[in-house]
Amino acid sequence: MSKKFLSKALAGVIAVAATAVASVTPAQSVAAPLSDPRIQVHFNLKANQRPETIIIAPDGAALVGLAGSNQVVRVSPSGEVQTLGTLPAAPDGGAGVPILGYSLLTGLVRTSDGTLYVGYVTGRDDLNGIWRIRPGKLPQRIVATPGNGFPNGMDVDERTGQLYFSDSVLGLIWRAPLTGGKPTVWLRAPQFTRTDVLGVNGLKIRNGAVWATNTDQGTLMRIPIRHGGRPGPVQARSSGIQGIDDFAFVGDSDSVIAAVNLPNRVDLIRADGSHSAVLEASDGISGPTTVAIRGKSIYVASASFLLNEDPNLLLAALTP
Repeated sequence: MSKKFLSKALAGVIAVAATAVASVTPAQSVAAPLSDPRIQVHFNLKANQRPETIIIAPDGAALVGLAGSNQVVRVSPSGEVQTLGTLPAAPDGGAGVPILGYSLLTGLVRTSDGTLYVGYVTGRDDLNGIWRIRPGKLPQRIVATPGNGFPNGMDVDERTGQLYFSDSVLGLIWRAPLTGGKPTVWLRAPQFTRTDVLGVNGLKIRNGAVWATNTDQGTLMRIPIRHGGRPGPVQARSSGIQGIDDFAFVGDSDSVIAAVNLPNRVDLIRADGSHSAVLEASDGISGPTTVAIRGKSIYVASASFLLNEDPNLLLAALTP
């Protein structure tokens, strides 16, 4: 996929507000364990409001990182949208961002005290990295990463106070203190490299291991966290899912539900590595980037990067 095509497809414009509209798409193709898909919020494409990441707050609200408008918003269960923080715009619009040529928000996590951490890709050494958002305070960059990198999927190990996040261009996983500071390369591996657009991407910490995807290579991987925080060997868990982005675990199992961005679908990846589509375009998704699961509900963020049609937040029922 060419840089010219991506840049044209992902170009941003002037910001305005999101609109909450409940709708159901006819001729649905939803498959078990999902049912009853419905769009909770249609975001504003002209505002470049592209939902890239989601986490679910304890009160059931969806916290959404809007990649193009550099914002984190709260979407209430009834669909009301409230801005929680806006990161400073890159003076050049992110012209130096590898592959894309514009700035965007990426990974998002929330700690138990309500603090938000968000990845920011700007192509600039003075802005690239991990930012912290606290209620009533201005966003603050706490981890600086090189401008030629692409900090992306992120999760926190609160037991050790460490943030882990992928770099989709440099082909590695970083680690940094939750309190901020200089990041270190936790692991660089051939399984993380990009072959066309983005390499290692989505990332989650689960039962003493880092799980990650590679968008270009179409893989889901598991990397044990050994004594002292050292990485174990990269273990292949599933393959043949080109375009895979971020994901969420289903209950206590090793099965995951993953956004598959370029083919425009959402897949169930079972513990044995087999996978099949559970949501497709007819269900309302539009270039999905991530999913979040809470109890019997699943949220899907569609940034519509390539389709440029309907960036939205979709809610469906989940039967584990």
